[in-house]
Amino acid sequence: MSDFQHAPDAPWIFRTYAGHSTAAKSNALYRANLGKGQTGLSVAFDLPTQTGYDADHILARGEVGKVGVPIGHLGDMRTLFEAIPLDRMNTSMTINAPAAWLLALYVALADEQGSPRSTLQGTTQNDLIKEYLSRGTYIFPPEPSLRLIGDMVAWCYRETPKWNPINVCSYHLQEAGATPEQELAFALATAIAVLDTVKAGGQVPDEDFDVVCSRISFFVNAGVRFVTELCKMRSFTQLWDEILRDRYGVKDPKARRFRYGVQVNSLGLTEQQPENNVYRILIEALAVTLSKDARCRALQLPAWNEALGLPRPWDQQWSLRLQQVLAYETDLLEYEDLFAGSHVVEAKVAELKAGALAQLAEIDALGGAGTAGAIGHMKQALVGANAARVRAVESGDLTVVGVNRWTDTETSPLSAGEGSIETVDPKLEAEVVGRLKAWRAARDQAAADAALRDLKTAASEGRNVMEASIAAAKAGVTTGEWSGALREVFGEYRGPTGVALVISSEGGEDEDAVRAEVERVSAALGRTLTFLVGKPGLDGHSNGSEQIATRAAAVGMAVVYDGIRSTPDEIVARAKESRAHVVGLSILSGSHLDLVQEVVRLMRAEGLDDVPVVVGGIIPPEDSLILKQMGVARVYTPKDFKLTGIMGDVVKLAEAAALTEA
Repeated sequence: MSDFQHAPDAPWIFRTYAGHSTAAKSNALYRANLGKGQTGLSVAFDLPTQTGYDADHILARGEVGKVGVPIGHLGDMRTLFEAIPLDRMNTSMTINAPAAWLLALYVALADEQGSPRSTLQGTTQNDLIKEYLSRGTYIFPPEPSLRLIGDMVAWCYRETPKWNPINVCSYHLQEAGATPEQELAFALATAIAVLDTVKAGGQVPDEDFDVVCSRISFFVNAGVRFVTELCKMRSFTQLWDEILRDRYGVKDPKARRFRYGVQVNSLGLTEQQPENNVYRILIEALAVTLSKDARCRALQLPAWNEALGLPRPWDQQWSLRLQQVLAYETDLLEYEDLFAGSHVVEAKVAELKAGALAQLAEIDALGGAGTAGAIGHMKQALVGANAARVRAVESGDLTVVGVNRWTDTETSPLSAGEGSIETVDPKLEAEVVGRLKAWRAARDQAAADAALRDLKTAASEGRNVMEASIAAAKAGVTTGEWSGALREVFGEYRGPTGVALVISSEGGEDEDAVRAEVERVSAALGRTLTFLVGKPGLDGHSNGSEQIATRAAAVGMAVVYDGIRSTPDEIVARAKESRAHVVGLSILSGSHLDLVQEVVRLMRAEGLDDVPVVVGGIIPPEDSLILKQMGVARVYTPKDFKLTGIMGDVVKLAEAAALTEA
């Protein structure tokens, strides 16, 4: 061996993001994946759990078990990790607003198992600022949300020193359209806001602040432009080192290391020719593994068919095998950094750092990432960046193979026929609700009530809520009850939509033609064509609805868009109040059949059955047929990427409905 080649380094942690249906089914999936060589768990929770609702809440209808596992109480956590010793597992939990609660359940279970808290290893995502900006599973306003993060950081460094209490998450920023400079700046601004909160909270002595800094981890995205992405990761490592050294005075170089995990880009996965996604995923994985000086600590890869629906176990295995081939069959791990001294890489890193620092300065000038002004500024910037990306795909300036170039294809045997994606049995929701009610009936109600009172007192008095949350978990309190108690103390939050952005009129001839049609039809209607865009249920992925709303405004429609998390009743009431000519529903969580059926039923009950309904989301062909049988006029999926064409459809539907009524 030499100074540039050596025995292979240990590989990163192999993870698969998984969880669905029920805790029991997810446990079986985890144990199977561990048996195939996976070396860590990455838990996906369903939307009711992520937003702090029990499975029997009205907003949970149709959402239970769809995008992850429902965890309502300690009994569910026991089932989820049955025969999985927590003291020997590295567990990542993608949970944010109720992160303190899910960690409390995990710790309570570890106490039951006899696993010392000091041995627990893993991560809670716990990044609320990116929830306001891109993912939408927030509950509380920014200030109490940062306070809860501070409580977890302070508690974990004492009680669970191997646990990462926060995983600052730039992943969803890129999914929302962030440029590399925005992803760098917005993530680092979030980390600064968290560290400032911890410092101001007084729970951590100054002499231990280095320890706290060393437990801050990041969760990033890697897109297909892998040279830029590789340079972005090197920029992250340098900027984080500089921020901790210069802003916080952290002297230990090990405490200043940029520790990060990755899921590579899902935004770029295509419904058209989905087999091409395998190559995209591999290229994106190289961006975070090739450079030793900026190599990820953990990697989870999406499945090739995620743009079609929920992946099957075989699809997840394929992604795991890709990691194993890269780590064990190649000689990648035998070499020192391959890019050290590259003038090209160094120049690109310098350019990215300069752009990120300029945006960081803007956020600082607005009071920091936790302020309403900065959140609104960042949200609007993301919507604008995503609008530019969408236009580039539509125009062909940004090539996407199989989407806007080389679209002719043979039929793929991989995605044909029944069983090509995983489906969730609709009867499982009733079973989960039944078990939840049985859990409530069997517990000591007085103990649960007392634990909730103690939790509210701790929150009201500004004390750390972690021990009160663990006590509540052991007393049988449910996810909805824990969140409800803190909602009473902290209140709830509605995030900015970002669609107030002024959209340029440089949309080309197609957009001009649709704008002219909007003017013509509006004149015939006697008022501006009104398009209501609704997000029913708990799905917080608002990128698509925001782009539809901004494009509708750009072609001259009156747009009604209230953001995420509306009930069907609220959407129908808003449609009636605004006298909407067309109602558009965006649902990406797989709950489209239940939610659309309820919206259509309520519209008929309110005399709005003449108002056309269009639906967009990740919708399998068989579900599209069912939606049309319900009366839905149009169904759009990711393959329908030309937004101006969709606007043209909306105009035609509004005109046809008016003529029918006349």
